Amino acid sequence: MGAQIISKVGCQEKCGNVSVPYPFGIGDSCSIDAQFNLTCNHSFSPPKLFLPHGNLVVLDISPYGELRTLVWNAWDCYDEYGNRFNFTAWTTLARFTFSDTRNKFTAIGCDTVAYIIGTKGQTYTSGCISLCSDITHVVNGSCAGMGCCQTSIPKGLMKYEVEVYSFDKHSKVWKFNPCSYAFLTEEGLYNFSSTDLQTVTTATQSRVVLDWAVGNETCEEAKRNLTTYACHENSYCYSSKNGRPGYLCNCSDGYQGNPYLPQGCQDIDECSDPSLIACSYQCNNTIGGYFCSCPSGYHGDGRINGQGCLPDINDDENDRLLVIKFTLGACLGIFFLLACGCLLYCTIRKRRIILLKEQNFQKNGGLLLDQIASRRGVPAEIFKEEYLKRATENFDENHVIGEGGFGMVYRGVLHDNRVVAIKKPKIMDQSQISQFVNEIHILLQISHPNVVKLLGCCLETEVPLLVYEFISNGTLFQHIHREQNRPFISWENRLRIATETAGALAHLHSHSIPVLHRDMKSANILLDNNHIAKVSDFGASRFVPSDQTQMTALVQGTFGYLDPECLHTGQLTDKSDVYSFGIVLVELLTGEKPLSLDRPEVHKSLAMYFISSLRENRLFQILENGIVNETNNAQVRAVAELARKCLKVKGEDRPTMKEVEDELIRLGNFQELPRVVQQNYEETEPLLDETSNYSI
Repeated sequence: MGAQIISKVGCQEKCGNVSVPYPFGIGDSCSIDAQFNLTCNHSFSPPKLFLPHGNLVVLDISPYGELRTLVWNAWDCYDEYGNRFNFTAWTTLARFTFSDTRNKFTAIGCDTVAYIIGTKGQTYTSGCISLCSDITHVVNGSCAGMGCCQTSIPKGLMKYEVEVYSFDKHSKVWKFNPCSYAFLTEEGLYNFSSTDLQTVTTATQSRVVLDWAVGNETCEEAKRNLTTYACHENSYCYSSKNGRPGYLCNCSDGYQGNPYLPQGCQDIDECSDPSLIACSYQCNNTIGGYFCSCPSGYHGDGRINGQGCLPDINDDENDRLLVIKFTLGACLGIFFLLACGCLLYCTIRKRRIILLKEQNFQKNGGLLLDQIASRRGVPAEIFKEEYLKRATENFDENHVIGEGGFGMVYRGVLHDNRVVAIKKPKIMDQSQISQFVNEIHILLQISHPNVVKLLGCCLETEVPLLVYEFISNGTLFQHIHREQNRPFISWENRLRIATETAGALAHLHSHSIPVLHRDMKSANILLDNNHIAKVSDFGASRFVPSDQTQMTALVQGTFGYLDPECLHTGQLTDKSDVYSFGIVLVELLTGEKPLSLDRPEVHKSLAMYFISSLRENRLFQILENGIVNETNNAQVRAVAELARKCLKVKGEDRPTMKEVEDELIRLGNFQELPRVVQQNYEETEPLLDETSNYSI
C-alpha cells in the first residue's frame, strides 16, 4: 500500500515540522470550516503553525481529537523591599476546549495562592494553595501543597484567567523563593524540583492539550445529513469527549488512514505483517480483514490460538461411532461439572455479596449509628439499596435534582408516596467516606425546624446513601441571584430567612456538643414553597469537644465565604460560621455574588466591596433594587450594621450566632428604629488580599 494521504489534494501537508491532517488545513478551501483553517507563518525558521483568530502556536495535531499548543504562565514576584512585580495570564479559544483529562492546573511557591477562573464554555473558579517555610521541607516530584500544588479543570473550558497572590509578599521565604508561578500544563509533562523555587523566570510558556471535534451535533444527528457528514467510507463516528457538541471519526477495524477524506481509510494487508496475524499455515487477505486456511489433506481453522491445521483421518463406521460415544460422554461430563461449578459460584458469590454489605455497614458507621439512634430514642431508618433503586428508577438521570463535586442528588418516591431527596456520592477515598458518615451522625443528633431533616440512610453500599426530606423550592443562592427565573424575594422574606438561618446555626453552636457547620453559604440554605429556610450539607461539619473553644483543622469551605482568620491561622471556632453568615447577609442586602469578575479588581470580593461602600457612606447605592423603601430604611441600615459586625477580622470581635439571632428577631418586630450612627470601619480590613475569596 502506498503512502497515506492526510490532507486534501493540492493542499499543504506540513508547516515546518508539524503535519496538518484534514479536517485541519492551511487555506480557505483546505479545511472543513473556518475554525480549522490554520495559518503557516514563514517569517519563522522553520515556519510555525498558528490557530485562527489568535497567536496560539500549534505543536502537534492528533487525528483522535487532540491538539497541543503553548500558553503563557502567570507569575507574582517581590524584591527584597516587598515591591511587587506580577503578570496575570489568560487564554481564549474560539471553538476548541482545554482537555480536562490531559491537563492539570499547577502552582509553584512557598507563599502562594493561585486561582484559575473560567469564563467561557464553563464558568467556574478553582485553585490551590502552596506553602512551606524551608526549602529543605519540599519533596522533588511532589505537588501535594508544599512548594507545589495541582488541581483538575472541568470539562468544556474555553477561556480562563490565571492569577497568583501571596500571603506575606514572600517576606518569610524571599531568600530561597522570591516568586510564585501558576500555569495550566499537560499532565505528566512538568516535574517539580526545589530549584524551581529559586528561579526567577518571567517569560515562560507551558504546553497544553486541546480537545477538538467536528460539527455541532451528535453522531446520530450528523448521519441524517450525508452531505455534511464528515466520516467517509470504511469509518465510524463516535462522540466528542470535551463536553460540547461535535463528533470524531475513526477508521473501522482492518482499515487505516484519514477517515475525514474520501477513500481516506484504506484496507490493511494484515498478511504482509506477521505481527497482525495468527495463522499457522496460510494467510488470505480480505477487504477489511483476513482468514487462515490449511493445505490439502488438513482441516481446521488454521489459527495458532485455535484448532490449527489437523491431518484428515479416514475411519471406518465403528471408529466413528466410538468417537461419537466418547464425545457425547465427555460433553455430558463437562455439562455436569459446569452445572456444579455454576451452582457453587452462585452460592459463593451470594455469600460474598452478603458479607460485603455487612462490611460496608460496619465501615460506614452502622454500629455507631445504632448507638446514637438508641440514645435518641428514635430508630434511624435504614434503607436497602434495592429499595432506593426502585424509588429513583435505578437512579435514572431524569430524577437528578442536584449535582456537585461529591456526586448526585436524586428525587425519589418511596413506597408510602413520600417524596425524598437521595444523596448518592461518587466513589470516594476513605477520608471522603468519613465526611458522609460524619454528616449522618451530626444530623441524627440535631433536631431543628430550620435544619434539613435526615430521614435515614443506606449503609450497605461502598459509600453511604443519605435520604433527606425533599425541599422543593431550590436554594437561597438561586433565589437571590435569580437563577432559573426565580422570582424576587421581598425584604420581609429575606429578613425572616436570615433570622431562621441564624437560629439554626445558633442551635448548632449551643448543642450539648457544639457543632460547627464550616461551609455556610447561600447555596447550602434550601427553601420550601413557603420560603422557609432549611440549613443543609453537613459533610464538612465538626463536633467541638466541650472543653475546647477552638480546634485546628484542614481549612475547608468555599472561597468568598471563608473566615480569613481561620484561613490564615488554621484555628476553627464558632466565629468562623458567623463570618460566613455575614457574607450571606450581604448577599441578601445587595443581590451580589460573593465573588464577581464584573466588579473592579479591588472589589472582586463582596466583603471588601461591602465594607468599602459602608466606609464611603454608599450603602444605599449598593443595595439591590426593591429592597429599601420609606418604611424600612432604618431596618435595612441596622441589618447592614449587623453584617459589618459579623465580618470583623478578629473572631473575638464578632457577635455569637445567638446574639445575631436575637438582633434579627428584634429587628423583625420593631416599628421604628433610631438612625444608626456612622461607624469607623477601618478595623475591618481582611487578613488576606481581597482576591483570596474564590471558590476552591
